[in-house]
Amino acid sequence: MTTVLLTGAGGFVGSHVLRHLLVNTDWKIICPVTFRHKGSSDRIASSLGDLPHVVDRNLKGRVQIVHHDLTMPFSQQWIERIGQIDVIMNVASESHVDRSIGDPVGFIQNNVNLILNLLEYARVVRPKLFLQMSTDEVYGPAVAPHLHSEGEPHRPSNPYSASKAAQESIIYSYWRTYGLAVIITNTMNIFGEMQDPEKYFAKIMRCVMRGEPVPVHGKPKHVMGSLPQWTAGSRFYLHARNLADAWLFLTKLALDPANAGETMWAPYHDDIMRFNIVGEKEIDNKELAQMIASVMRKGFTVDWVDFHSSRPGHDLRYALNGTKLTEYGWHAPVSLEEGIERTVEWTLRHSEWL
Repeated sequence: MTTVLLTGAGGFVGSHVLRHLLVNTDWKIICPVTFRHKGSSDRIASSLGDLPHVVDRNLKGRVQIVHHDLTMPFSQQWIERIGQIDVIMNVASESHVDRSIGDPVGFIQNNVNLILNLLEYARVVRPKLFLQMSTDEVYGPAVAPHLHSEGEPHRPSNPYSASKAAQESIIYSYWRTYGLAVIITNTMNIFGEMQDPEKYFAKIMRCVMRGEPVPVHGKPKHVMGSLPQWTAGSRFYLHARNLADAWLFLTKLALDPANAGETMWAPYHDDIMRFNIVGEKEIDNKELAQMIASVMRKGFTVDWVDFHSSRPGHDLRYALNGTKLTEYGWHAPVSLEEGIERTVEWTLRHSEWL
Protein backbone atom coordinates (compact mmCIF):
# COMPACT_ATOMS: atom_id res chain seq x y z
CA MET A 1 0.00 0.00 0.00
CA THR A 2 1.24 3.50 -0.84
CA THR A 3 1.82 5.68 2.23
CA VAL A 4 1.49 9.46 1.95
CA LEU A 5 2.62 12.12 4.41
CA LEU A 6 0.15 14.97 3.82
CA THR A 7 0.90 18.29 5.51
CA GLY A 8 -1.76 20.94 6.05
CA ALA A 9 -4.63 18.42 6.27
CA GLY A 10 -6.41 20.72 8.73
CA GLY A 11 -6.18 23.61 6.29
CA PHE A 12 -8.56 24.48 3.49
CA VAL A 13 -6.67 23.01 0.53
CA GLY A 14 -5.14 20.14 2.51
CA SER A 15 -8.54 18.93 3.69
CA HIS A 16 -9.73 18.75 0.08
CA VAL A 17 -6.62 16.78 -0.88
CA LEU A 18 -7.24 14.42 2.06
CA ARG A 19 -10.83 13.78 1.01
CA HIS A 20 -9.89 13.29 -2.65
CA LEU A 21 -7.22 10.73 -1.77
CA LEU A 22 -9.65 8.84 0.48
CA VAL A 23 -12.32 8.65 -2.21
CA ASN A 24 -10.06 7.83 -5.15
CA THR A 25 -7.29 5.63 -3.70
CA ASP A 26 -6.72 2.96 -1.08
CA TRP A 27 -3.58 4.71 0.20
CA LYS A 28 -2.64 5.25 3.83
CA ILE A 29 -2.41 8.94 4.74
CA ILE A 30 -0.41 10.33 7.66
CA CYS A 31 -1.28 13.90 8.64
CA PRO A 32 1.05 15.87 10.95
CA VAL A 33 -0.94 18.70 12.58
CA THR A 34 -0.71 21.33 15.30
CA PHE A 35 -3.77 23.54 14.57
CA ARG A 36 -1.52 26.41 15.64
CA HIS A 37 -2.09 28.39 12.48
CA LYS A 38 -5.26 28.33 10.37
CA GLY A 39 -5.79 24.57 10.49
CA SER A 40 -8.97 23.17 12.02
CA SER A 41 -9.95 19.71 13.23
CA ASP A 42 -13.44 20.49 11.89
CA ARG A 43 -12.12 20.32 8.31
CA ILE A 44 -10.62 16.89 8.92
CA ALA A 45 -13.81 15.70 10.61
CA SER A 46 -15.84 16.95 7.64
CA SER A 47 -13.50 15.20 5.19
CA LEU A 48 -13.93 11.92 7.07
CA GLY A 49 -17.50 12.23 8.28
CA ASP A 50 -19.69 11.70 5.22
CA LEU A 51 -17.95 9.10 3.09
CA PRO A 52 -20.14 5.98 3.51
CA HIS A 53 -19.22 4.74 0.03
CA VAL A 54 -15.59 4.21 1.09
CA VAL A 55 -16.26 2.47 4.40
CA ASP A 56 -15.31 -0.84 2.80
CA ARG A 57 -11.83 0.63 2.27
CA ASN A 58 -11.13 0.71 6.02
CA LEU A 59 -11.43 4.48 6.18
CA LYS A 60 -10.39 4.98 9.80
CA GLY A 61 -7.43 2.67 9.45
CA ARG A 62 -6.14 4.63 6.46
CA VAL A 63 -5.83 8.01 8.18
CA GLN A 64 -3.36 8.66 10.97
CA ILE A 65 -3.39 12.08 12.66
CA VAL A 66 -0.12 12.82 14.47
CA HIS A 67 1.02 15.89 16.36
CA HIS A 68 4.09 17.62 14.98
CA ASP A 69 5.06 21.27 14.50
CA LEU A 70 6.63 21.42 11.05
CA THR A 71 8.76 24.41 12.03
CA MET A 72 10.67 22.02 14.31
CA PRO A 73 12.95 19.16 13.17
CA PHE A 74 11.66 15.60 13.03
CA SER A 75 13.21 13.50 15.79
CA GLN A 76 14.72 10.10 15.07
CA GLN A 77 12.09 8.53 17.33
CA TRP A 78 9.30 10.21 15.34
CA ILE A 79 10.78 9.04 12.05
CA GLU A 80 11.08 5.45 13.24
CA ARG A 81 7.56 5.47 14.67
CA ILE A 82 6.02 6.71 11.39
CA GLY A 83 8.02 4.33 9.22
CA GLN A 84 8.56 4.39 5.49
CA ILE A 85 6.87 7.13 3.45
CA ASP A 86 6.32 6.78 -0.31
CA VAL A 87 5.08 10.31 -1.05
CA ILE A 88 5.37 13.63 0.78
CA MET A 89 2.65 16.12 -0.21
CA ASN A 90 3.39 19.53 1.22
CA VAL A 91 0.38 21.83 1.34
CA ALA A 92 1.20 23.49 4.68
CA SER A 93 2.38 27.11 4.65
CA GLU A 94 1.19 30.46 5.87
CA SER A 95 -0.64 31.96 2.88
CA HIS A 96 -2.46 35.18 3.75
CA VAL A 97 -0.87 38.22 2.12
CA ASP A 98 -2.20 40.75 4.64
CA ARG A 99 -0.69 38.84 7.55
CA SER A 100 2.62 38.58 5.71
CA ILE A 101 2.67 42.36 5.38
CA GLY A 102 1.81 42.86 9.05
CA ASP A 103 4.43 40.37 10.33
CA PRO A 104 6.90 39.68 7.52
CA VAL A 105 9.70 38.27 9.69
CA GLY A 106 7.61 35.69 11.53
CA PHE A 107 5.71 34.81 8.35
CA ILE A 108 8.82 34.17 6.25
CA GLN A 109 10.62 32.35 9.05
CA ASN A 110 7.66 30.00 9.45
CA ASN A 111 7.54 29.06 5.77
CA VAL A 112 11.31 28.71 5.39
CA ASN A 113 11.76 26.63 8.55
CA LEU A 114 8.83 24.43 7.53
CA ILE A 115 10.30 23.53 4.15
CA LEU A 116 13.80 22.99 5.55
CA ASN A 117 12.53 20.50 8.12
CA LEU A 118 10.44 18.63 5.55
CA LEU A 119 13.35 18.39 3.14
CA GLU A 120 15.68 17.17 5.88
CA TYR A 121 13.07 14.56 6.72
CA ALA A 122 12.87 13.62 3.03
CA ARG A 123 16.65 13.19 2.97
CA VAL A 124 16.24 10.47 5.60
CA VAL A 125 13.17 8.59 4.35
CA ARG A 126 13.87 9.08 0.59
CA PRO A 127 10.28 9.18 -0.70
CA LYS A 128 9.53 8.28 -4.29
CA LEU A 129 8.06 11.76 -4.70
CA PHE A 130 8.10 15.12 -2.89
CA LEU A 131 5.15 17.19 -4.16
CA GLN A 132 5.24 20.90 -3.32
CA MET A 133 2.36 23.35 -3.55
CA SER A 134 3.43 26.81 -4.66
CA THR A 135 1.70 29.86 -6.07
CA ASP A 136 1.40 32.00 -9.18
CA GLU A 137 2.47 34.97 -7.08
CA VAL A 138 6.14 33.97 -7.13
CA TYR A 139 6.25 35.28 -10.72
CA GLY A 140 4.85 38.67 -9.82
CA PRO A 141 2.29 40.55 -11.92
CA ALA A 142 1.45 39.39 -15.43
CA VAL A 143 0.91 42.19 -17.92
CA ALA A 144 -1.93 41.24 -20.27
CA PRO A 145 -1.99 39.14 -22.35
CA HIS A 146 1.10 37.36 -20.96
CA LEU A 147 0.68 33.99 -19.20
CA HIS A 148 3.57 32.88 -16.98
CA SER A 149 5.03 29.52 -18.00
CA GLU A 150 6.82 27.08 -15.72
CA GLY A 151 10.29 28.21 -14.69
CA GLU A 152 10.06 31.90 -15.57
CA PRO A 153 12.10 34.25 -13.32
CA HIS A 154 10.65 34.90 -9.86
CA ARG A 155 9.70 38.49 -9.05
CA PRO A 156 7.65 38.25 -5.82
CA SER A 157 5.87 41.45 -4.82
CA ASN A 158 5.15 40.84 -1.13
CA PRO A 159 6.52 38.83 1.83
CA TYR A 160 4.09 35.95 1.25
CA SER A 161 5.11 35.40 -2.36
CA ALA A 162 8.76 35.92 -1.40
CA SER A 163 8.48 33.14 1.20
CA LYS A 164 7.01 30.79 -1.43
CA ALA A 165 9.76 31.69 -3.91
CA ALA A 166 12.28 30.96 -1.15
CA GLN A 167 10.67 27.55 -0.60
CA GLU A 168 11.01 26.78 -4.30
CA SER A 169 14.68 27.79 -4.33
CA ILE A 170 15.47 25.64 -1.30
CA ILE A 171 13.64 22.67 -2.84
CA TYR A 172 15.55 23.15 -6.09
CA SER A 173 18.85 23.05 -4.20
CA TYR A 174 17.90 19.80 -2.45
CA TRP A 175 16.83 18.29 -5.77
CA ARG A 176 20.18 19.20 -7.34
CA THR A 177 22.37 18.36 -4.36
CA TYR A 178 20.68 15.33 -2.83
CA GLY A 179 18.75 13.87 -5.75
CA LEU A 180 15.29 14.12 -4.22
CA ALA A 181 12.46 13.27 -6.60
CA VAL A 182 10.44 16.51 -6.70
CA ILE A 183 7.50 18.09 -8.49
CA ILE A 184 6.55 21.73 -7.85
CA THR A 185 3.08 22.94 -8.82
CA ASN A 186 2.11 26.59 -9.11
CA THR A 187 -1.55 27.34 -8.65
CA MET A 188 -3.75 30.41 -8.92
CA ASN A 189 -6.54 31.55 -6.60
CA ILE A 190 -8.22 28.51 -5.06
CA PHE A 191 -11.74 28.52 -3.67
CA GLY A 192 -14.12 25.91 -2.30
CA GLU A 193 -15.99 24.59 0.69
CA MET A 194 -14.55 25.20 4.19
CA GLN A 195 -12.30 28.06 3.09
CA ASP A 196 -11.10 30.47 5.75
CA PRO A 197 -13.41 33.52 6.05
CA GLU A 198 -10.45 35.89 5.57
CA LYS A 199 -10.25 34.83 1.90
CA TYR A 200 -11.89 36.83 -0.88
CA PHE A 201 -14.59 34.32 -1.93
CA ALA A 202 -16.01 34.15 1.59
CA LYS A 203 -15.69 37.91 1.98
CA ILE A 204 -17.84 38.42 -1.13
CA MET A 205 -20.49 36.06 0.23
CA ARG A 206 -20.61 37.89 3.58
CA CYS A 207 -20.97 41.28 1.91
CA VAL A 208 -23.71 40.10 -0.46
CA MET A 209 -25.56 38.35 2.37
CA ARG A 210 -25.47 41.48 4.56
CA GLY A 211 -26.25 43.93 1.75
CA GLU A 212 -22.83 45.58 2.15
CA PRO A 213 -20.73 46.85 -0.78
CA VAL A 214 -18.27 44.27 -2.11
CA PRO A 215 -14.66 45.53 -2.12
CA VAL A 216 -13.15 45.07 -5.58
CA HIS A 217 -9.48 45.87 -6.10
CA GLY A 218 -8.84 47.77 -9.29
CA LYS A 219 -6.81 50.43 -11.02
CA PRO A 220 -8.44 53.84 -11.38
CA LYS A 221 -8.21 55.83 -14.58
CA HIS A 222 -8.93 59.48 -13.93
CA VAL A 223 -10.68 61.42 -16.67
CA MET A 224 -10.93 65.21 -16.36
CA GLY A 225 -14.27 66.28 -14.96
CA SER A 226 -15.73 62.82 -14.36
CA LEU A 227 -15.64 59.99 -11.85
CA PRO A 228 -12.68 57.59 -12.22
CA GLN A 229 -13.07 54.61 -14.53
CA TRP A 230 -11.89 51.37 -12.96
CA THR A 231 -10.13 48.30 -14.30
CA ALA A 232 -10.71 45.35 -11.96
CA GLY A 233 -7.97 42.92 -11.03
CA SER A 234 -8.27 39.50 -12.67
CA ARG A 235 -7.42 35.89 -11.83
CA PHE A 236 -7.93 32.30 -13.01
CA TYR A 237 -10.00 30.88 -10.13
CA LEU A 238 -9.69 27.15 -9.39
CA HIS A 239 -11.91 24.94 -7.22
CA ALA A 240 -9.93 23.04 -4.58
CA ARG A 241 -11.05 19.66 -5.92
CA ASN A 242 -9.29 20.46 -9.20
CA LEU A 243 -6.03 21.04 -7.35
CA ALA A 244 -6.46 17.74 -5.49
CA ASP A 245 -7.28 15.92 -8.71
CA ALA A 246 -4.22 17.34 -10.49
CA TRP A 247 -2.01 16.29 -7.57
CA LEU A 248 -3.35 12.75 -7.67
CA PHE A 249 -2.82 12.67 -11.44
CA LEU A 250 0.82 13.78 -11.09
CA THR A 251 1.49 11.41 -8.19
CA LYS A 252 0.18 8.40 -10.10
CA LEU A 253 2.24 9.46 -13.10
CA ALA A 254 5.39 9.71 -11.00
CA LEU A 255 4.77 6.38 -9.24
CA ASP A 256 3.92 4.48 -12.42
CA PRO A 257 6.60 1.79 -12.85
CA ALA A 258 6.55 2.50 -16.57
CA ASN A 259 8.04 5.92 -15.82
CA ALA A 260 10.59 4.72 -13.26
CA GLY A 261 13.48 4.97 -15.68
CA GLU A 262 12.39 8.16 -17.35
CA THR A 263 14.86 11.02 -17.09
CA MET A 264 12.00 13.47 -16.56
CA TRP A 265 11.60 12.17 -13.00
CA ALA A 266 15.28 11.61 -12.35
CA PRO A 267 17.55 14.04 -10.52
CA TYR A 268 20.02 16.04 -12.61
CA HIS A 269 17.64 16.28 -15.55
CA ASP A 270 17.70 19.63 -17.36
CA ASP A 271 15.30 21.14 -14.84
CA ILE A 272 13.13 20.21 -11.90
CA MET A 273 9.60 19.08 -12.83
CA ARG A 274 7.14 21.97 -12.57
CA PHE A 275 3.48 22.21 -13.55
CA ASN A 276 1.02 25.10 -13.52
CA ILE A 277 -2.49 24.14 -12.34
CA VAL A 278 -4.86 26.71 -13.82
CA GLY A 279 -8.58 27.41 -14.00
CA GLU A 280 -10.16 27.19 -17.44
CA LYS A 281 -10.81 30.91 -17.91
CA GLU A 282 -9.77 34.30 -16.62
CA ILE A 283 -12.33 36.51 -14.90
CA ASP A 284 -11.98 39.79 -13.09
CA ASN A 285 -12.94 40.22 -9.46
CA LYS A 286 -16.14 42.09 -10.29
CA GLU A 287 -17.24 39.19 -12.49
CA LEU A 288 -16.54 36.79 -9.62
CA ALA A 289 -18.75 38.86 -7.33
CA GLN A 290 -21.50 38.86 -9.98
CA MET A 291 -21.33 35.06 -10.32
CA ILE A 292 -21.48 34.53 -6.56
CA ALA A 293 -24.34 36.99 -6.10
CA SER A 294 -26.26 35.33 -8.94
CA VAL A 295 -26.10 31.92 -7.24
CA MET A 296 -27.18 33.58 -3.99
CA ARG A 297 -30.05 35.26 -5.92
CA LYS A 298 -29.12 38.65 -4.55
CA GLY A 299 -27.91 41.96 -5.91
CA PHE A 300 -24.74 43.75 -4.85
CA THR A 301 -22.88 47.03 -5.12
CA VAL A 302 -19.16 47.56 -5.72
CA ASP A 303 -16.77 49.39 -3.43
CA TRP A 304 -13.80 50.12 -5.70
CA VAL A 305 -10.45 49.96 -3.91
CA ASP A 306 -7.13 51.11 -5.36
CA PHE A 307 -5.20 47.84 -5.65
CA HIS A 308 -1.82 49.07 -4.42
CA SER A 309 -2.84 51.79 -1.97
CA SER A 310 -4.96 49.38 0.07
CA ARG A 311 -2.40 46.58 0.10
CA PRO A 312 1.25 47.35 -0.68
CA GLY A 313 2.74 44.65 -2.89
CA HIS A 314 -0.65 43.72 -4.34
CA ASP A 315 -0.63 42.78 -8.04
CA LEU A 316 -3.54 43.63 -10.31
CA ARG A 317 -3.29 40.57 -12.56
CA TYR A 318 -1.87 37.09 -12.14
CA ALA A 319 -1.97 34.60 -15.00
CA LEU A 320 -0.44 31.17 -15.60
CA ASN A 321 -0.13 29.03 -18.73
CA GLY A 322 -1.65 25.61 -18.02
CA THR A 323 -0.79 24.02 -21.38
CA LYS A 324 1.95 21.72 -20.08
CA LEU A 325 -0.26 19.82 -17.61
CA THR A 326 -3.04 19.54 -20.19
CA GLU A 327 -0.59 18.03 -22.69
CA TYR A 328 0.29 15.39 -20.09
CA GLY A 329 -3.39 14.40 -20.12
CA TRP A 330 -4.98 16.15 -17.12
CA HIS A 331 -8.32 17.93 -17.38
CA ALA A 332 -10.14 19.70 -14.54
CA PRO A 333 -13.16 17.71 -13.29
CA VAL A 334 -14.98 20.79 -11.91
CA SER A 335 -15.83 23.79 -14.10
CA LEU A 336 -15.66 27.32 -12.74
CA GLU A 337 -19.45 27.71 -12.79
CA GLU A 338 -20.05 24.35 -11.11
CA GLY A 339 -17.38 25.09 -8.49
CA ILE A 340 -18.91 28.46 -7.62
CA GLU A 341 -22.40 26.99 -7.40
CA ARG A 342 -21.26 24.09 -5.21
CA THR A 343 -19.27 26.34 -2.90
CA VAL A 344 -22.00 28.94 -2.47
CA GLU A 345 -24.77 26.41 -1.85
CA TRP A 346 -22.65 24.38 0.60
CA THR A 347 -21.57 27.49 2.48
CA LEU A 348 -25.15 28.75 2.76
CA ARG A 349 -26.04 25.42 4.37
CA HIS A 350 -22.99 25.68 6.68
CA SER A 351 -22.98 29.39 7.50
CA GLU A 352 -20.65 28.84 10.47
CA TRP A 353 -17.79 28.89 7.94
CA LEU A 354 -18.55 32.51 7.12
